[in-house]
Amino acid sequence: METPDTAAEHAAEHTGIAAQDWAAASADPQYRAAVVDLLGALAYGELAAFERLAEDAKLAPTLADKAELAKMASAEFHHFEQLRDRLSAIDEEPTAAMEPFAQALDDFHRQTAPSDWLEGLVKAYVGDSIASDFYREVAARLDGDTRALVLAVLDDTGHGNFAVEKVRAAIEADPRVGGRLALWARRLMGEALSQAQRVVAERDALSTMLVGGVADGFDLAEVGRMFSRITEAHTKRMAALGLAA
Repeated sequence: METPDTAAEHAAEHTGIAAQDWAAASADPQYRAAVVDLLGALAYGELAAFERLAEDAKLAPTLADKAELAKMASAEFHHFEQLRDRLSAIDEEPTAAMEPFAQALDDFHRQTAPSDWLEGLVKAYVGDSIASDFYREVAARLDGDTRALVLAVLDDTGHGNFAVEKVRAAIEADPRVGGRLALWARRLMGEALSQAQRVVAERDALSTMLVGGVADGFDLAEVGRMFSRITEAHTKRMAALGLAA
């Protein structure tokens, strides 16, 4: 999957917290709390992605498709393990770190349960990509150790190219499918952004990180530009799927 231009790519060199390692940066208790929240949110997101992909495999029309989704689910679980282990390594209980984010993510998945195979593919491609864009933006302002971990677990599992191939083939076979999936993707975009805003609003350390109190370089104007970049990347992905944004 192609990744959009992000804050990480715009930063020519790291300064402030982004130039520090975890040992130095975590001396600030507010920064530490923000990172624990971030890793907890990411960890639960990866665990939920594993569960969703395993469930979506049941909708797969062929054995080859089923096996491909199972492989992707395994990759998501490995990402979860990396985050869980990191939380343990910094003396944080992984379940406690994930718990504040479980309800919001569960609500999102319940409200956006796909009705068929194609909707499941679009949801994984669109929803997961929006989340990845957001975390990549934040990663540019994290300490070096945490940034490396976050970027590693955001590695594409192959779902992007797989979804594009299958969705474009379905639209070519029946152009009417495109309109339905375009409406579905727009709904996913709105739900994903609402869920992200809800999570940030409820977690003081995360919201402070985004508006400039902890992570260097962010301010309210930059947050606006960040969401503009995420929206632009979504439009490009919709085009890749053959759908109107």
